[in-house]
Amino acid sequence: MSNTQNFETSDSGGANQVAEFEQNNSLVARIQHALHETPSLVPMVVLFASIAIFGMLLGGKFFSPFALTLILQQVAIVGIVGAAQSLVILTAGIDLSVGAIMVLSSVIMGQFTFRYGMPVELAVLCGLAIGSGVGFINGWLIAYIKLPPFIVTLGMWQIALATNFLYSANETIRAQDIAKNAPLLHFFGEKIKIGGAIFTFGVIFMVVLVLFLAYVLRQTAWGRHVYAVGDDPEAAELSGVNVKRTLISVYMLAGLICAFAGWAMIGRIGSVSPTSGQLANIESITAVVIGGISLFGGRGSIVGSLFGALIVGVFTLGLRLLGADAQWTFLLIGALIIAAVAVDQWIRKVSV
Repeated sequence: MSNTQNFETSDSGGANQVAEFEQNNSLVARIQHALHETPSLVPMVVLFASIAIFGMLLGGKFFSPFALTLILQQVAIVGIVGAAQSLVILTAGIDLSVGAIMVLSSVIMGQFTFRYGMPVELAVLCGLAIGSGVGFINGWLIAYIKLPPFIVTLGMWQIALATNFLYSANETIRAQDIAKNAPLLHFFGEKIKIGGAIFTFGVIFMVVLVLFLAYVLRQTAWGRHVYAVGDDPEAAELSGVNVKRTLISVYMLAGLICAFAGWAMIGRIGSVSPTSGQLANIESITAVVIGGISLFGGRGSIVGSLFGALIVGVFTLGLRLLGADAQWTFLLIGALIIAAVAVDQWIRKVSV
């Protein structure tokens, strides 16, 4: 009788353990499912947590409207370029030429205006066209010649940079000359004051661009095709998606966005400099990865890339106000990149 009771007790305990395990497993599964459905959730939590931590450490110095809007101004260029990089990475590609396209487009705008006396409006359109054209070449080589995106954009990065320096003769167009003769080039640097906060048109453009692209990617056929190509190009082709056309359109749009970033950069720094924006490709990839967009393509939210850029901005300003060595920023951002990729791998295992 006692043996039977012991067996029943043991059996009951085992059942409870199994039930508890299933409950815990269900909780983990729910968390992973939520992260899979909302990829921007993790960077959003990290962003608010970092703001809260630096706010507690620095108090009103960090939470002032000036400091918070300064972060937006500092990440505006990276945020715009990050939007372009996000589109490419969603297709399981990568674009190392984004920074070079941005700088080349800005140089075209400045040189066409001041060297050839072209109306500034037309010069800006030419710069935007050049950015789109370089993006088209990238897309065509990747889609039709079947070259790896890494190799194509690495080569284009070198070509665009060399063209930029050869064409501009390494000449910088001064901010005073632009303000006097071509103020339209400073358009994205114009400021709007709302209370104690100061916004630039570049910041407003970045936010509007990200929200617009988020809507397009989620609510239009083209956006669904982008995700389908990144998830499985062969399956997308079989389901009727024109993979080649989609890839070309993505790289072309990315080039256009980078050209807008070049225009915004003129407004941000005031001058047209062929040596500016050299790290934009690395910074944009950093924002995208921290923002939860999968490097394997087909999963992620472009809003996450904006969160990623803001996280970098918060860490940079917060550590600077604390008087910490600048190298701590690189250390923490590097740790965040590795953690973001690890989380992405964890989520992908659940979604299989």
